[in-house]
Amino acid sequence: MTPLFEQIGRLKSVEVFRERLRGLHIDLPCDDRILSASDGSPLDHPLDLPGFRIGNRWAIHPMEGWDGTPQGLPTEHTLRRWQRFGQSGAKLIWGGEAFAVRHDGRANPNQLCMSQASEPAMAALLESLLRAHRERFGAGAMDDLLVGLQLTHSGRFSRPDRTDQPQPRIAYHHPLLDRRMGIAADDDACVLSDDEVRTIIQAFIDAARMAQRAGFRFVDVKHCHGYLGHEFLSAFHRPGPYGGSFDGRTRFLREVCEGIHAACPGMMIGVRLSVFDMPPFHSTPGRLGPGAPDAFDPREAGGYPGFGCRRDDPLLIDLAEPIRLLKLMRDELGVAMVNLSAGSPYYNPHIQRPAFYPPSDGYEPPEDPLIGCARQIEVVRQLRQAVPGLAMVGTAYSYFQEYLPHVAQAVVREGWVDSVGLGRMVLSYPDLPADCLEHGELRRPKLLCRTFSDCTTAPRNGLISGCYPLDGYYKDSPQATELRVRKRGRS
Repeated sequence: MTPLFEQIGRLKSVEVFRERLRGLHIDLPCDDRILSASDGSPLDHPLDLPGFRIGNRWAIHPMEGWDGTPQGLPTEHTLRRWQRFGQSGAKLIWGGEAFAVRHDGRANPNQLCMSQASEPAMAALLESLLRAHRERFGAGAMDDLLVGLQLTHSGRFSRPDRTDQPQPRIAYHHPLLDRRMGIAADDDACVLSDDEVRTIIQAFIDAARMAQRAGFRFVDVKHCHGYLGHEFLSAFHRPGPYGGSFDGRTRFLREVCEGIHAACPGMMIGVRLSVFDMPPFHSTPGRLGPGAPDAFDPREAGGYPGFGCRRDDPLLIDLAEPIRLLKLMRDELGVAMVNLSAGSPYYNPHIQRPAFYPPSDGYEPPEDPLIGCARQIEVVRQLRQAVPGLAMVGTAYSYFQEYLPHVAQAVVREGWVDSVGLGRMVLSYPDLPADCLEHGELRRPKLLCRTFSDCTTAPRNGLISGCYPLDGYYKDSPQATELRVRKRGRS
């Protein structure tokens, strides 16, 4: 059973929503009403990057659809999702998709992936998004639309050939995550050698070349959610040039960025970053009880190996190294913007993506999800103050539901964040940004994401990802029937 946290849909006014925030001791700006562009919405203001002006402050996060071909190419499902991104009204499409730079870095056997056929396929996918934006908003709306491609290697979470067959490639042995994945502490076969790391770096550079030729304006060098780039940031115990010190743990990112700048003149770089992490959580009591952190003695191995958290108490955030990393990106690596997230959907999803309903293999939220949203927003506020001059996209807004625009426009106005990113919300309600800016209202509130988590439960069961409860395209599909059967089997 889900804990008795009050559902957002039952909060019938902005003032009641504010009262709920106050009751949780959350200090979060929230406007009285949704403002259209003609009303002066802060979300309609342009965002200036070096060499490019983005037309508004809405962004679309990259998502894995689990719906490519076995060869790593887009399908009609991928095409539809990207077209809806183009129709959304957001002017920053951050990555569009998590695109694996090598076959062994795929998180699932249907993830888009670098191959000889990638360039024409990705160019066609990009053109479908651009055409949808042009048809919806007019030819004059194209100059301030920025679209990139997220480049990734799934590292520890790689499953390139079968969904039920993990093939992890890790930067180092992690005492808790290894145990979860059945990796023996003395099994070094899955630990990447320095030479293998260099070949992966070259794969990122080659994928960036492909993306530039296909027409993307920027690439995202993914460093979030426990994937390989993120894991390097906590590789305190990895020997050699890619671990240990801060310089060693950031060498992977530095060499990727330097290589892209050299190989792709004019290509902008973004980084989606988990700015803090926490230990993995498990359900207790029973299969879906409230989540609790896995036990860890901080005296082991000199402290917990996490980035952005205290090594002696990893449930506490420590922003010293994230601030240092963001300044490195801004001052030395030529990173144009960052997209800030936290944690991982694999082992602490309530930190990364607050939800009322957990995925089928997850745990009940151990806190009101509003607390998780506010935690991420407050951290971004602190980082933006500490590292001015680096454009920052914020995360964890979808759970606000009816009050998402009220919070989004307020935090942008107050300077807490530069752009507000949407992920699962645009799976169910892709027109939300356009409705807000054009009409000053949510014209289709029944499509608001209620965080049922089926977009996560489906791929956990080897199915394509989409909004099965609210999007008829998925709701009426054969996959929906199979999803219901599999969920009943787990209940």
